[in-house]
Amino acid sequence: MEIDHVYAAYFSATGTTEKVVRALAEELAAHLSVPAEVFDYSLPAVRQQEKTFTDHDLVVWGAPTYAGRVPNVLLPYLTEKVHGGGALAVPVVLFGNRNFDDALIELRNILEKDGFHTVAAAGFAGEHSFSRILGKGRPDAQDMAAVRDFAGRIAGKVKTLAKAPREPVPVRGEEPLRPYYMPRDRAGIPINILKVKPKTDPEKCTRCGLCAAICPMGSISQEDPAVVTGICIKCCACVKKCPAGAKYYDDPGYLYHQHELEEGYARRAEAETFL
Repeated sequence: MEIDHVYAAYFSATGTTEKVVRALAEELAAHLSVPAEVFDYSLPAVRQQEKTFTDHDLVVWGAPTYAGRVPNVLLPYLTEKVHGGGALAVPVVLFGNRNFDDALIELRNILEKDGFHTVAAAGFAGEHSFSRILGKGRPDAQDMAAVRDFAGRIAGKVKTLAKAPREPVPVRGEEPLRPYYMPRDRAGIPINILKVKPKTDPEKCTRCGLCAAICPMGSISQEDPAVVTGICIKCCACVKKCPAGAKYYDDPGYLYHQHELEEGYARRAEAETFL
């Protein structure tokens, strides 16, 4: 197949998905001797617009794993406004050192329905959005070496294709998709943190407006950063990127789940790639 362009498309609140997807796309573009372009759909204004590709494009499409699935807030955009146009695609999910469960097969299936032809796929570990110690610093140098190696193998496959594959790339996951992962306390009672929102320390907040500007749901007030006017998806962009360290969570259920993850998944999770 003739590829004219490689795209790095991603939703990335804290930068882990962006790091992997951009590196993979840039390496692929170098192997195929074509230009690479970034398409960041992290902010809500971008997700209001249609995005169309062509059969001469190769798109590395990235999304984070939330509770073992593609974040449900992204589904309307991914299923209604993205048009593959026969492009080749590489679905990539980032997971917070626990497991990507059914996120990868879900993203693959969405892209196939959008008119893409998936030729490869991967799940990479990143620092968990809730934590600074779970998957700390990942993707790290070892992960990025795996990204570069994977790019070379994908490029080799693409160069041999006379036409787009008829079948989607096989990946790990279950169909029908399993429910979103639900944390539970020691008594087995579900912990519901859906309505939990970040707090703001007024003594630290400088009202710089960064948290409002980077919130992927547009939920933080520009006038008063302490006010969260919409839903919070717990991406922790506002917490991890606040230069003054003014944002935090104090909900007991949220903190219990955070510590449970940190204690239960301290091992190094490795990437899984599929060709």
